[in-house]
Amino acid sequence: MKIIGLYSGSLSNIGEKRSPTGIYKQSVELVSVNELGIVGDIQADKRFHGGPEKALHQYALYSYEKIIKRYPLLYKKAKPGMIGENLSAADMNEHNVCIGDIYKLGSAIVQVSSPRIPCWKIDAKFKQPDLHQFISQHRLNGWYYRVLEAGHIKLNDEFLLQQRPNTNISIDTMLKVIHGKAKAQLIELATNATGLDPEWKERLTNKYHLD
Repeated sequence: MKIIGLYSGSLSNIGEKRSPTGIYKQSVELVSVNELGIVGDIQADKRFHGGPEKALHQYALYSYEKIIKRYPLLYKKAKPGMIGENLSAADMNEHNVCIGDIYKLGSAIVQVSSPRIPCWKIDAKFKQPDLHQFISQHRLNGWYYRVLEAGHIKLNDEFLLQQRPNTNISIDTMLKVIHGKAKAQLIELATNATGLDPEWKERLTNKYHLD
């Protein structure tokens, strides 16, 4: 599993209200990462993107294929980097990446923290009003990392799995839990998954009235 795409962006505007955004990314070959992600990369709305628990975002190539199948006219736009992600790798997706996974990536160490929840800015960028809903409904969200050790990452670096503490809690499984499509035992396992973003732990605890 090698990095085939690295992306970083500056502050821009999107939508009728010209809202600030960092969704427009450019390809880069080498980046420095710290606890807030790629040095110089912008996440405009820190409520939903960015910060230590959402420092890096990865999106699956598989998900672009699904988008193009549903929206054939987007085939020129639905390419790696266009969803606003930082990382792209050929063989990683919501089914084989788990919450809490720790990877060595270049000289950095990163850990999967949560799924990404898509927002209206994806619709605005692609000029497709219901795209973020399609992404959510089909669990094509992508996922976030926290950075455990700062370092440098470059194209063709490999994702070297160091630990997998939650073998049964893939990103897809976590999304089923988030959407209320899982059984009680799985809900409890997911809520208490090692490495889960504390904000999601709190949300799920409140949603399902867990102790």
